[in-house]
Amino acid sequence: MDLVPALEEPLKKVLGPPTAKVMAEHLGLRTVGDLLHHYPRRYEERGQLTHLADLPMDEHVTVVAMVADARLHSFASAKSPRGKGQRLEVTITDGHGRLQLVFFGNGVHKPHKELLPGTRAMFAGKVSVFNRRLQLAHPAYELLRGDTEEAVETWAGALIPLYPATAKLESWKIGKAVQTVLPSAQEAVDPLPESLREGRGLVSLPEALFKIHRPHTKADVDAARTRLKWDEAFVLQVALARRRHADAQLPAVPRRPAADGLLSAFDDRLPFTLTDGQRKVSAEIFDDLATDHPMHRLLQGEVGSGKTLVALRAMLAVVDAGGQAALLAPTEVLAQQHHRSVVEMMGELAEGGMLGGADRATKVVLLTGSMGAAARRQALLDLVTGEAGIVIGTHALIEDKVRFHDLGLVVVDEQHRFGVEQRDALRGKGTQPPHLLVMTATPIPRTVAMTVFGDLETSVLDQLPAGRSPIASHVVPAADKPHFLARAWERVREEVANGHQAYVVCPRIGDEEDDPRKAGRKKSPEDEAEKRPPLAVLDVADHLVKGPLHGLTVEVLHGRMHPDDKDAVMRRFAAGDTDVLVATTVIEVGVNVPNATAMVIMDADRFGVSQLHQLRGRVGRGSAPGLCLLVTEMPEASPARQRLGAVAATLDGFELSRIDLEQRREGDVLGQAQSGARSSLRVLAVIEDEAVIEQARAEAVAVVEADPDLTAHPGLRTALDALVDEEREQYLEKG
Repeated sequence: MDLVPALEEPLKKVLGPPTAKVMAEHLGLRTVGDLLHHYPRRYEERGQLTHLADLPMDEHVTVVAMVADARLHSFASAKSPRGKGQRLEVTITDGHGRLQLVFFGNGVHKPHKELLPGTRAMFAGKVSVFNRRLQLAHPAYELLRGDTEEAVETWAGALIPLYPATAKLESWKIGKAVQTVLPSAQEAVDPLPESLREGRGLVSLPEALFKIHRPHTKADVDAARTRLKWDEAFVLQVALARRRHADAQLPAVPRRPAADGLLSAFDDRLPFTLTDGQRKVSAEIFDDLATDHPMHRLLQGEVGSGKTLVALRAMLAVVDAGGQAALLAPTEVLAQQHHRSVVEMMGELAEGGMLGGADRATKVVLLTGSMGAAARRQALLDLVTGEAGIVIGTHALIEDKVRFHDLGLVVVDEQHRFGVEQRDALRGKGTQPPHLLVMTATPIPRTVAMTVFGDLETSVLDQLPAGRSPIASHVVPAADKPHFLARAWERVREEVANGHQAYVVCPRIGDEEDDPRKAGRKKSPEDEAEKRPPLAVLDVADHLVKGPLHGLTVEVLHGRMHPDDKDAVMRRFAAGDTDVLVATTVIEVGVNVPNATAMVIMDADRFGVSQLHQLRGRVGRGSAPGLCLLVTEMPEASPARQRLGAVAATLDGFELSRIDLEQRREGDVLGQAQSGARSSLRVLAVIEDEAVIEQARAEAVAVVEADPDLTAHPGLRTALDALVDEEREQYLEKG
């Protein structure tokens, strides 16, 4: 909310180029406003002024005292074997007792010049014992030049703000820079309407900025944080409310299914009945499709809840109404898989224009980047003539060459994998804006949905279709109990002996390019702790073929294979020709092989909670129960093991997504929906601040309905422009 010229002043003018350069490069702070919104992470208390005679051990104390003497010593050390090491010892007294301060190395020069006998100063630091004497090592100090007693009291009692810092710029240097620009906070234009602020008892923005950077009490910090949370929640919700409002003004062609058209023919041939959840969500979608402005709906469904069927019925309704539908999938494997399952579900209804096709049939085409020229040409022709009612593809659908006869509905699968430009490019292919349905199998807590997907109406499928089997999940502690791992491979053999198949998932591929030891990549702290890179598909497959799974048909699947090879591997696995598929997370989304009943996830601690839940959803898709084994070498007490325990303990994706959120930083969850390197949420926590987000959304809707252009709210407009410049407004569409 970098609001007015004073706050738009570049830092290099105010702080000087060297400091400004470090702030820009390492913290992304470029203007006075950016710096004012770089809030302290936490606060240290300097403690009450303490008499030297009764200093507590290991506590942060502040004393006012006079330097009695100062001595510089040289000494030999490992770094300075020739006795060139330097230590400055300063003795201070407050008239009641004495205390030694010590400074080492390069840190001796400044205090040696400044702390001369007779100098009065305030010293703050942690009390320790050395040679049975109390001392402060490298204390912070402030010289008192004729300062009043009052100044001493305020300095000592103040909370010390600790800022998110970098190796190049310590917290206290950031603090000093903030103090330099703090007067500009007076000029911050308040984005919150006055009625809202007064109604909710919030302090003004200038006051909040002063209180967060220079609090006198903890109550100051609380008041400031509450106010700043409201800023973030409200401005974001206004941006989303305006987007919904603008979308509602766009024209769209209403699409109503014919009474006895393609959709009813499809429903008649379904071998099962829809769940109540599928019926309810379908009704919401059909109501939206029948309106004359574009549907914008998010369909959240647990892994295996039948989202694809709901989406297919929506697509058939649009084809019935004379339009075309496009399904955008994130990977070729998934696009091919969707194409196969849609054609299978539709049977002769997918054979429009072909011998044996049903009367009301349409054509379902696949369009991916790796298709041959002839097949591609035919697919493009079917789209432009309207022969193909349904197209399923990857980002190849977005290319300029692709033209539709009448695009009525865009379905985006696994939304978080697409940039907003891609989504808009596809929507731009309709003569009028097409309806939009976004699907995700990653359960999202309500507040995150309201924050990240706030411009979409949300439907939730939380009921599994009849015939889906339960999945048993267990943690396999390979390091503590190696025989558990041996038993895991026996279980895989038993599943195969019973006519089923299994997945083995690894975090890495394992070819040259991918090997962190050879690529010279930095290792994560966890890698360092384990002194080994994550297990790799190629190595594990090799080990299994020669060892525990000898005699079974084992194949590998990973993202760097040629698309035709990937498709061939998936086809063989789906047909039951392969017993065990060793794969990376390319199987995470949408892969549907009902006969696969077991999954072993190697180095499971290297995956996120949501990812493990997604992977696990690939088994138990048929009538036989599923088994998921989470293999880890992490010790029992580690957070990683607790995380795996949580995944094993529940199949409720919404519960797991909360656990996931609580363990990760907000910015990770919001991802690029918040644009750029830094999340625009600094004090708002989407799980803890549920109430604030809900209230802010209601207030935002009221403000936008009454005044869509915000003419009566210039401060809010400015804040919005700062939060949502053109690029970031795009990203609010879930980049």
